[in-house]
Order: sequence, then C-alpha cells, then structure tokens
Amino acid sequence: MVKEVHAAHILVKSDKKAKEVLDKLNKGLSFTEAARKYSDCPSGKSGGDLGWFGKGRMVPEFEKVAFEGDKGKLFGPVKTQFGYHLIKVLDKK
Repeated sequence: MVKEVHAAHILVKSDKKAKEVLDKLNKGLSFTEAARKYSDCPSGKSGGDLGWFGKGRMVPEFEKVAFEGDKGKLFGPVKTQFGYHLIKVLDKK
C-alpha cells in the first residue's frame, strides 16, 4: 500500500491553458522548465516539485490522481478548486 507520493505539478487557471502546456510537454519541453515558465503555484519556481506527501494533505481530486497514477507518468488536466493541474508522479513509498 502506498503511504506517500512524491509529485510535481503545473497549475494554471484554465483547461485551455493546461492543454496548451501539455502539448508543449508532449513536444519535448521539460516538465521542470514548463513549471517554471507557466505554473501559477509558488512551487513553479522549484520546477513544480511538491516533495513527499501523505493522504489528506492535498485536495481530493489531486490526491486521487497522485496516489492512483503510475510512477513516472504525467496526468491531467485535473480540475480542482485552485485551477487545472498537470501532475507528474515522481515516486511512491
């Protein structure tokens, strides 16, 4: 059973913007660079890295994807009360 997830994300205000950033990622832009350039979250400065977190630390929509998604994969756009996230699951333990 997964107890903690290490994830990074890019947060933007619209589904349209999230899809534009996802398209750039799919064309080879690095996740770290995209987070620094496009993310509205303060974590964007550190490439979107959110560090390790356990259940109950993130909003439910985000947490579900982070805990159920496969390590190394990119997910999204995922809508939450904060906007639209592109989520990269970096590791699990």
